[in-house]
Order: sequence, then C-alpha cells, then structure tokens
Amino acid sequence: MTLDKELALVHGRRARRRGSSAAGAFGWSLANTVVSKIGTLAIGIILARVLGPEQFGTFAVAMVALMAVLSFNELGVSLAIVRWPSDPRRIAGTVNTISVASSALFCCAAWAAAPAYAQAMGSPEATDVVRLLILSVMLNGIVAGPAALLQRDFRERTRMGIDLVNVWSGTLLSLILALAGWGAMSLAVGRIVGSLISVVLFLRVPTVPFRLEWNREYVRPLLRFGLPLAGTSAIVFAVGYADQLTVGGMLGAVALGYYVLALNLSNWPVSLVSQPLRRVAPATFSVLQRDKQQLRDVMLKLMSLMAAVLTPAFLALAGASVPLVRLVYGEVWLPAAAALTWLVVAAMVKVFSELSYDLIVVIGRTGTVFWIQCVSLMVLIPALVLGGWMNGVGGVAMAQAAVSSLVVLPLYLWQLRHIGITMTDVLAKTWLPVVLGVLTGVTVWGLTLLMPGQTLLPLALGALITLAVIALLANRHRETLAQLRLISRTEHPEQRS
Repeated sequence: MTLDKELALVHGRRARRRGSSAAGAFGWSLANTVVSKIGTLAIGIILARVLGPEQFGTFAVAMVALMAVLSFNELGVSLAIVRWPSDPRRIAGTVNTISVASSALFCCAAWAAAPAYAQAMGSPEATDVVRLLILSVMLNGIVAGPAALLQRDFRERTRMGIDLVNVWSGTLLSLILALAGWGAMSLAVGRIVGSLISVVLFLRVPTVPFRLEWNREYVRPLLRFGLPLAGTSAIVFAVGYADQLTVGGMLGAVALGYYVLALNLSNWPVSLVSQPLRRVAPATFSVLQRDKQQLRDVMLKLMSLMAAVLTPAFLALAGASVPLVRLVYGEVWLPAAAALTWLVVAAMVKVFSELSYDLIVVIGRTGTVFWIQCVSLMVLIPALVLGGWMNGVGGVAMAQAAVSSLVVLPLYLWQLRHIGITMTDVLAKTWLPVVLGVLTGVTVWGLTLLMPGQTLLPLALGALITLAVIALLANRHRETLAQLRLISRTEHPEQRS
C-alpha cells in the first residue's frame, strides 16, 4: 500500500469517528449562523441607532476597503486544500507561507493607500478607521489554511465555536465603545479584537499543526490553481461592491450608510441559510467531482432546496421594505427602504450565482468564472452610474438587480452545461418556488398598502404567510437532506481504493 493510500485511510477513519457528513456540517454551520446572526441582530440595531447614518457610513467606507483586499490577499491558494485529491497535510505548510507573505504585502500597500481611498469615497475622516480595519488582512492570511482544513473535514461544529467567540467578543466590545462615543472607530476596534481572538483559537485546533514551509514541488501547482481564482475573486469583489463604491463616490458616506443598511437587511435570508450551505458546498462537490451524474443530481437538488427556502423570504422582504425599516431602525433610516426592495432581488439571484461559482471552481474551471465576472463588471459599472444619476440609492439598487438577473446568473447557469445541467433542468427544479415566492411577495406588499398607518400588523401577517409557504416547499425536500447526510469525506474515490 502506498503512503498516499495509508494517509487517506487514516484520514477516512478519523472522518468516520467525527461523523463528518455534508448534512451534519450543514447543520452545525446553520446553527452557527443562526445563533450568531440572531444573537447579534439586536446589538446591530442598537449600533445603527446609536451611530446614525453618518458614522455608519464612515465604517462602511472602511469595510469596502477591507473586503477589497480580502478578496485576493491569500492568492486563492487556501481553497486548494479543500479540493486537494490526496492528503492536504502535504501542502498545508506551503499554503500557509504563500498566504501569510502575500497578505502582509497587500496589508502594507492598503495601509499606504488609505488616505487617497477615503478622500475618493468622500469621507477623509475614515482614514484612521480604514487603517485599523485593514490589519484584519494579515490576520486572515494567518488562519486561511487552518480554516480551509476545517472546511475540508466538515468540522463546522469546531468552526461554530470559533465564530461565536469572534462575533460576540467583537460585537459586545463595539457596543460598549459606541455607547462611550467612539463612533465608527468602535466598530473597527471590535472587529480587530474579535479577529485576534479567532486567530488564537484557529491555531489551537488539533488538526494539522500550523507551520510555514516552502516546498517547490507544490508552489507551482498551487499558484496555477490559486492565481486565476484570486484574479476572479478580485473581479467578484468588484462586481459585488461596485454598487457601494458608486454610492460612496457619487453620493457620499451618508448615502452609503443608507445603502449598506438596506444591503444588510436584504442579506438576512442569505446569512441564515445560503451562507452555511456555501461553507460545506465546495467540500461536498469535491467528494463527488469524479462522478458527474451524481454531482449533477446533487447540484439540481441543492438549487431546488435553496429556491424553496429563500425565494419566499427574499420577496416577502421586498414587499415589506418600508414598514420593516421603520420598525427596526427608526424613521431616520427610512431612505434605506428605497434600495431594499431591489436589493433583495439582487441578493436572491446572487445565491444561485454563488452556488454555481462554487461548483465551477471545484471542477477546476477557475479560468471560466474569470471572464464571466469581467463581462458582468463591464455591464454593471455604467448601469450603476446611470442608476445613481437618475434615482440615487434606489437607482443604484435597481441597476444591481437588473444586471444580476439578466447577465450574471444566465452566464453562470450556461456554464453548468459542462456537467450536464441545462437551463431547462434548472427551470424544472425552481419554477414552483419562484411562482409561490412572487405570490408571497405581492401578498405582503398588498398588506402594507391596505394598512398604511400600521407597522406591526402587516409585518406579523406577512411573516406568518411567508413561513407557511416555506414550510410547504421545504417539506418536499426531505430526500435531498437525507442524501446529503450520506455524503462524507470517506466516500472520496481515493479513500475507497
């Protein structure tokens, strides 16, 4: 028996002892996200009310800068651990070296560019916040490898503990500092402190000991895999954040605060279901990557499941945008409702685009997604500028929804033909959730029109209707969840040989 097979068998036995399956990982990831999001939701509302649109917008300027660098800081090599066909411990040290070195370089460059960036975004006072927050890039580079190992092994229970400590420590500290009058800086400090704690916890996880190595045998294949992905991620960032850059550059930090608040509201359903699914989807696809028929079937079932759960929730949010913003954040934030209706449509489309992206990456077509994003960006930028010029934050949101629906998603779905998935297949699996979701959204919107002077009653009725529709649709997907439970790391072809 070869060394590779011996290591694979050992890895398989450990995976069996952990009971690490795709469904189990999704369950822990879902629990992680639900506890984190619900637990911090109240604090987030308090922070928005305490800080107000101006300070919130200043922090949003800094967050855009951070997410820009995080989109490519580790050169895409950490994902190689998730899909590496043999034992990932052989490449972990080299991945760590590349990730740490490149993150340090980009962190220094971003620190130097912070004043010019803040000025361009119409918020020069954000410079110090940007510089503090950008230190997270270095911390992210340190833990990228260990986090990828946890994802590969479906160890979302461990990840849940780390994330909860990160979120709660950072958020509570931010709340204390905000109440003490620290403004936008309170959010940056909380983010850095939470990240520092998570670094310590990631490095103490008993997976593969953290080490820095430079194995020339692996450097070239890692960069060959990662660089197209990093380039694609940079374009993905540009596509995902061009709207915020447009709002900040054209309309200023206060308008950006309104827009980001609406964006956060539109992403509630994504955070609760889609985000935990995306944490385990690449590893699940990796297990099945050599069986195209099973990969095709699982992908279609996942798309149908996500449509059933998310479409009614998204479109209900769109219908209830005005009373929801008024109830949760107060009258001062009401301009955010103009963007919310359209942003939930863009978020709904983004769910399916990102799932397709994950699959395309795992099957090794990292170069393909690059040109998709390039085409999308070329269409998106003029649309956003035109939308902002015509109708402010609402116009930018409308442009984002239109490009996401008519350009980005069709291009991704077209690429799924490489594993035998056609547009007809996707429509056959998703038409019913989409139709019921549209009816749900229209019903909720109608309730808000029928009760213009009320807030709680139309929202409560709308929530009950939405939950009933989701329950009806989700009940049809019990077999999908059962199938995911059977998919584990021990089913990898090399581990069975």
